[in-house]
Amino acid sequence: MTETMEYWAAEELGESELSNLHACEGKISYNFRDLRFLHQALTHSSIKTLENPSNERLEFLGDSVLGLVMTEFLYNFFQQHNEGDLTQIKSVVVSTNVLAAESQRLGLGEHYNVGKGVTRRKKLPNSLLANVFEAVVAAIYKDGGLEPARRFILRNVYHQVLNVASDRHQRNYKSLLQQWAQKVLSLTPTYRVVSEKGPDHLKSFEVVAVVGDKRYAIGAGQAKKEAEQEAARKTLKLLDETEAVAVDKK
Repeated sequence: MTETMEYWAAEELGESELSNLHACEGKISYNFRDLRFLHQALTHSSIKTLENPSNERLEFLGDSVLGLVMTEFLYNFFQQHNEGDLTQIKSVVVSTNVLAAESQRLGLGEHYNVGKGVTRRKKLPNSLLANVFEAVVAAIYKDGGLEPARRFILRNVYHQVLNVASDRHQRNYKSLLQQWAQKVLSLTPTYRVVSEKGPDHLKSFEVVAVVGDKRYAIGAGQAKKEAEQEAARKTLKLLDETEAVAVDKK
């Protein structure tokens, strides 16, 4: 950071606000060349002035930068996924709840300048936490360009991408089995609990996948849904192997 910018910040913001901005820089792992971008990103509309605008415009820009970065990342990272899968993963990753969680984890709410009516709440609403995350994305973009903004976004939401993709992948086993059963047999799979073991706080389940009157594979898990997913996965594998044998015999 240049001496000129330090002088501007000290003159315009005061020592307390300058300290707040530097603390926020440390949490987001980015040092601004022009602290005015970060200052605006952390200013809620409830305290905006003509000289000190709110973060609403930055939030608008940050939403688009976030969308571009995530769209490109998902396109390159999940090359076997179709457009529908990519869209659904992205919609969850950039959702208000996910962005709010990351904002909370980074501690952005502690540096967010809001009006007294807002600060009386025990916790900032998810909508405000998500908004300030997007505003910080835009502030970094305006200050340093796309690459620093990209690094900030991926560093902080990459694990959310993996969580969402993994969750969707697991759910797809039951969905794929249902699609197969309805298309080939005009039936809908069901799942029956074969056994329950362990105390209430540490149960394990075994579930069998059933299509019509035929029992297929058994899956195990710490929860019924987890066991159902495993049963569906094993059933799909069994069906694939069966079809392969049938082809070989022709």
